[in-house]
Amino acid sequence: MTQLTDHARLTAATLLEIEAVHFRPQEPFTFTSGRRSPVYIDCRKIISFPRARAALMDLAVERLRLEAGVEAFDAVAGGETAGIPFAAWIAERLGLPMVYVRKKAKGFGRDARIEGTFPEGARVLLVEDLATDGGSKLSFVEALREAGAKVAHTFVIFHYGIFPEGIAQLRAQGVELHALCTWHEALQVAAERKYLDEAGIREVESFLNDPDGWSSAREEA
Repeated sequence: MTQLTDHARLTAATLLEIEAVHFRPQEPFTFTSGRRSPVYIDCRKIISFPRARAALMDLAVERLRLEAGVEAFDAVAGGETAGIPFAAWIAERLGLPMVYVRKKAKGFGRDARIEGTFPEGARVLLVEDLATDGGSKLSFVEALREAGAKVAHTFVIFHYGIFPEGIAQLRAQGVELHALCTWHEALQVAAERKYLDEAGIREVESFLNDPDGWSSAREEA
């Protein structure tokens, strides 16, 4: 059983309360990658709940100060599009400038991927809503570094926590991932609060322990 931190427990409970966490073991979701999944997280819903988002952003700042340091950053960058509001709220709490990073250049005007500005060598925190395998983070980090930033940390509200190769890739590029909650932690809180029966819990655990195998079995079925 996962040892829950206060941050993880409150985050999971909040996400469950606003119905941002979905469990559907018998009717799996299909992601754009084609992978089947009994779970789905919609962190975008947070923006519609002022008290929930304030609580989560306060937790985010506390976690970052504990894990990265009080004076670790010079600016905050949001990844297009879901990371932008969270980056804005975190930047406000930290009293720092904010920029955002496009997934790709606009193709007209300045043809820029970075909107906003920071000085050469600024230590920039990259913020997104969630992390699955970390692929989008690497693209954003590359864009920020090409623009002159130093990027050693990225923050997400929710981290799948089931694709260790993604964490390894980020660390290989000198980037540490910080998150408030993972699927293992969310499932534990959901089980405690009876959001799922025992069969549902076992099915979700099966996916979390072998997501590719679980998905392949459902595709064949």
